[in-house]
Amino acid sequence: MSLLSTFIHRPVASVLLVIAIVLLGILAYFRLPVAALPQADIPTIVVRASLPGASPESISATVAAPLERAMMGVSGVKSINSSSNQNATQVVLHFDLDTDINEAAREVQAAINAAMSQLPSGMPSPPEYFKINPSQSPIFYLAFSSKHLSAGKLYEIASNQLQPNLAQISGVGDVSIDGASMPAVRITLNPNALISQGISLEQVREAIVKSNVQQALGVVETKQLRWQVALSANLKNAADFANLVIHQHGQTAVRLKDVAEVQDAVENRYVSGFHNGEPAVILKISRQPNANTVAVIEKIKQKLPQLRSQIPADAQLSIVMDGSEMIRAGLNEARDTLLFSMLLVIIVVALMLGRLQSALVPSITMLVTLIGACSLIYLAGFSLNNLSIMAVIVAIGLVVDDAIVVLENIERHIEQGEPPVQAALKGIQEVGMTLIAMNLALAVIFISVLFMGGVIERLFREFSLTLVFIVLLSVFISLALTPSLSARCLKPLESAKHNALYRISQGCMQKLSQGYLHSLKWMIGHSYVVILLWGSAIAASVYLYQALPKRVLPEQDTGRVEAFIRGDDGFSFQIMQPKIAAFSQSLLSDPAVKDVIGTSGGAGGTTNSFLMVNLKPKAEREGKASHEIVERMKQNAPWQAGAVFSAWVEQELELDDPFSSSSGQDHMLLLQSDNIALLREWAPKVTQAMQKLPQLEEVETTGDEGAQHVTLDIDREAAQRLGVNIESISSVLNNSFSQRQISTIYDQSNQFHVVMEVDQQFTQQPESLTNVKIPNQQGEYVPLSNFATWSYGISNDRVYRRNQYAAMGIGYVVKQGYSAEQADAAIRSLLPEIMLPNEIFMTADKDVEAESLQAGLSTPLLILAVIGLIYILLGVTYESVMHPLTILSTIPAVALGALLTLWLFNFQFTLIALLGMFLLIGIVVKNAILLIDFTLQERRAGKSARDAVLSAAALRFRPILMTNTAALLGAIPLAFSWGEGAELRQPLGVVIAGGLALGQLLTLYTTPIMYLLLEKTAQQFQRLNIKNALSLGK
Repeated sequence: MSLLSTFIHRPVASVLLVIAIVLLGILAYFRLPVAALPQADIPTIVVRASLPGASPESISATVAAPLERAMMGVSGVKSINSSSNQNATQVVLHFDLDTDINEAAREVQAAINAAMSQLPSGMPSPPEYFKINPSQSPIFYLAFSSKHLSAGKLYEIASNQLQPNLAQISGVGDVSIDGASMPAVRITLNPNALISQGISLEQVREAIVKSNVQQALGVVETKQLRWQVALSANLKNAADFANLVIHQHGQTAVRLKDVAEVQDAVENRYVSGFHNGEPAVILKISRQPNANTVAVIEKIKQKLPQLRSQIPADAQLSIVMDGSEMIRAGLNEARDTLLFSMLLVIIVVALMLGRLQSALVPSITMLVTLIGACSLIYLAGFSLNNLSIMAVIVAIGLVVDDAIVVLENIERHIEQGEPPVQAALKGIQEVGMTLIAMNLALAVIFISVLFMGGVIERLFREFSLTLVFIVLLSVFISLALTPSLSARCLKPLESAKHNALYRISQGCMQKLSQGYLHSLKWMIGHSYVVILLWGSAIAASVYLYQALPKRVLPEQDTGRVEAFIRGDDGFSFQIMQPKIAAFSQSLLSDPAVKDVIGTSGGAGGTTNSFLMVNLKPKAEREGKASHEIVERMKQNAPWQAGAVFSAWVEQELELDDPFSSSSGQDHMLLLQSDNIALLREWAPKVTQAMQKLPQLEEVETTGDEGAQHVTLDIDREAAQRLGVNIESISSVLNNSFSQRQISTIYDQSNQFHVVMEVDQQFTQQPESLTNVKIPNQQGEYVPLSNFATWSYGISNDRVYRRNQYAAMGIGYVVKQGYSAEQADAAIRSLLPEIMLPNEIFMTADKDVEAESLQAGLSTPLLILAVIGLIYILLGVTYESVMHPLTILSTIPAVALGALLTLWLFNFQFTLIALLGMFLLIGIVVKNAILLIDFTLQERRAGKSARDAVLSAAALRFRPILMTNTAALLGAIPLAFSWGEGAELRQPLGVVIAGGLALGQLLTLYTTPIMYLLLEKTAQQFQRLNIKNALSLGK
């Protein structure tokens, strides 16, 4: 400890070193990036492809399946999921967390190129891939609207101007546009006019394709000059196409406008978007992995004035959701909680020490340590987020603990009459190694969080390492600064003027100490009571852990609500629009709602609608939490025939499986098979059986969304006799009913499609198939009804695949009074009764979650691993196998206090609660080390085990009581926090406060008694070994 004594003898150097630490910390603080949560990016690539007119089953088999097979060879792929609907498919590749996403993207592109030969020729463009982060929600929403511009024109402006400019901003990842589609020339054909002119649909398509060819025409050159050959004009709009000659009858030309209505419209008329009830195009902006959310949003806002100047004057570009507002509000609340916790700790230290100069030492130490830790956080590349600030808040008790251990020991020597400098030297020599051992145990506990693995480790790495930084810095400051400050600030006992506060404080402390010693002596005489309590604590802790509902993270109050409207399978797009508008108006009427945006149709399903509701700040919604508002929204939602409304709170960090229920259910049972027909047959049976289980409610199948279909049964022999082939039939049906994209218009900045269809008055009812006529080989038109019949049914409007197997999910909610484990056990016991075919296999909710999280050790194993590591460290420190057991015997009592508090206040056991358990273990282990270390010092002085433990208990009662009271009061603001982000902080505060309030009271008795019992056991073993050795010697 000679190095540490240097700081006592050189106070100027100590002060300057402290100033340097504080200045570096302040400088780092203002350079720290700001985010809601640490980066927990899951490397993910999405491949999208389209095939106009294809059914979900067709595109799944012909596009998704070949792509999935090609992607299986990409390095680091963890899982491959696909979702196919009408016209389009999306393949999602999840990679191992350590995968280089850029290298993976190159391999994905190579796989797409290799699969191109197996894909249908009718695809308008090759599949495209996008790098995304599914664990993070979009950070910024914009609504682009106008009272005069069409939806297609708005979409074009958004695609050509807004999207590229926003995507160029540093840190912006994906900019998606929804709520409309690109402009297009729509050709609506009149089949009667075509038949009267003797023109088939295919002839019209071929005429348009051949009239709109884009290719290089070459050059004309002489020896001196050169000319580029170009057409005088290309077809650009509806007017150009309307005058196109598509057929020639002698001298009579049949133009397109003679047989069709040609207009400038949009590619897909079955998609719309809205903002607060008005039509709008929606832009969703996501950040890149590792980008600073707040910094990215600031750059977007700085860009908006420039973008607004480039759009038409009557168009509005409105901010709907700004993700940085919640982050800033949450961090401000966290900072207030931190300051309040620090104030409480300073007050309790001052009250318990009774002297201002004594309270000044740990207060200065605490401030220097916490400020200085900012520089280490900055150097580690961490951000200022809810979890890192929580780490700083809970570290207050640990930092004060170190300072109090040193200060109290020095003050004890001063009270015994020694000069302050000598007292500081002697005090630091007595507790220096103890302090290092205590904090090494703490560091082991916090570092163990890194063994969780997967997304959890990524998420909590900053929390655990921030605590490690603070602990290590606290040891240094406590050993270097605290003795130096104590030697200068604390007055000798004879010169101190004891005020009333000091006398009251010391009087209370003396009475408490005497009462504690008296009760401890009784407990030692009745040790069986303590052993019974200790064993009961273990049993109760195990029971409570199993009984508590569990969740990865607490439900966050983000101020954003996602809603889903599902229409009846047989409804049209048009009939759903007023129903969706009614739900939207209901949401807008809620006093807590600020904005409502949504889209209907498109990739989400013709009769479905997705909405995002932005709530007002918490202070402006009568203090109601988001989940309470969601319940109110559901209750107030209007009844609409054939439409179902569901809503749930959007989370900052989405760790759910991609097949989780869109209706917001908490849990999911996944059924998979390579036989999709068998899967569709059995999924409803499993759902019906699960609905009868008392542990479950809101059981609903995901992946069985249906759409009415008409199945044609072609009599191939009759068709052949009539000269009609299958290719002609498919061509006519495709041209008539699929909004077929038949040609592309090129301009300077974009490409637009030409869409051909039959007039809706001829395609509105299935009976219109009777009027469809197919040209045969002789040019005659044969009615479809002459060789075909048709039937009606329901087919799935979406096909899910997971790891190359068709998949359907069954979402459910666990009823109040049951745990997720009980529900899972009930489901597993039910499945054998259903006699599920062997071709169908089941993936449980927790298995899906484990794969999604890519986690390592489970919670019980992790806690056991932590205890094992602490035991090894303490065993090496004390050169004993018994003393570590004494120290670890404190854990069951605090575990009981923490779990009991969670149960009493209806909290779920989450990863945040687990972190609180680790902190509790650290605090009680520190106190136990302190008590055992002083006991061993007394034993070395010649005292008996009983006298030594009583002496140590008397000496260490005050610092243990002070440190635990400081840690308890430091956690109180967390437990009772209310503002933005409080749902993350509350479980941590509740666990620490409950564990210390109940658990530490028990450990004051269990630790001394366990020491005596284990010491007695060790002596018996020692005597037995001596006796055996003597017998062997004889």
